[in-house]
Amino acid sequence: MELHSKVINDTPRDSATVIIVRDAAAGLEVFLVKRHGLSDVLGGAYVFPGGKLDASDDALDASLHLDQDEAQLHAALGEPDTPAPRAKGLFVAALREAFEECGVLFALNGSPEALQQAAQMLRAGSAFNPLLAALQLRLNARAVLPWSRWITPTMPSISSKRFDTRFFIAAMPPAQLARHDDVETTESVWLPPRLALEHYWSRQIALAPPQIMTLAHLSRHATVASAMDSARAALPRLIQPEPFDLEGERVLCYPGDVRHSVAERAMPGPTRLVYRNQRFEPVDGFAALFSA
Repeated sequence: MELHSKVINDTPRDSATVIIVRDAAAGLEVFLVKRHGLSDVLGGAYVFPGGKLDASDDALDASLHLDQDEAQLHAALGEPDTPAPRAKGLFVAALREAFEECGVLFALNGSPEALQQAAQMLRAGSAFNPLLAALQLRLNARAVLPWSRWITPTMPSISSKRFDTRFFIAAMPPAQLARHDDVETTESVWLPPRLALEHYWSRQIALAPPQIMTLAHLSRHATVASAMDSARAALPRLIQPEPFDLEGERVLCYPGDVRHSVAERAMPGPTRLVYRNQRFEPVDGFAALFSA
């Protein structure tokens, strides 16, 4: 991940991402997709499936295509200041992006035949809402649990865009196959969180700071049930990294750090990452990702 100068759009864009997890012989695994190298956002990096909110996400008829109404979804999101239609839209965005980017459809009434037809319609260019209407599908919003909320800082050297991203976590549905879409994403992999971080450390894959810190957090969970129980037990934490320069290096600090405006920790792991060796690293090295 190279630092370079860009023109900044300082208004964070609402977006949603889904941490899809499964149980495997080695423990909990996370699904990661590689962004297309020409993407203007995290090109070449491995991320969780996700993307920005579309107007159609807010517009989806909850009474026909969701298992909860706007009020229920608003309460589940845990953001009192976010309007209920927008809260609903963020859940829909997460569900839509999971389907569009890796073919995973969280639906209550999706038979194997309906899922196959939905995939065919998507490949043929159908938009998500008309697809749901044509197949009379109802989305399973209860399957995606709010995990955290990241608002990226103004950093011209990293990205020209800022995002207000809601991270959701969900168990991989049985009898479905997750894979990259060969358009926005070019590769995909299931990895235990710690192994994903080891691959990052050995430069086999590129990761952005939210993914680094989220994987470090998830490494504390051995099973899907443990991670999902953790998501149910508390409202998602707001994480607003605060950048500063120290001895010629760019540093991102997180809630709980002595330099951060919020004194209470929002997540386990280091409270700051420093940009060195052409990537972001914990100040005290790789082991610091797992020490706190």
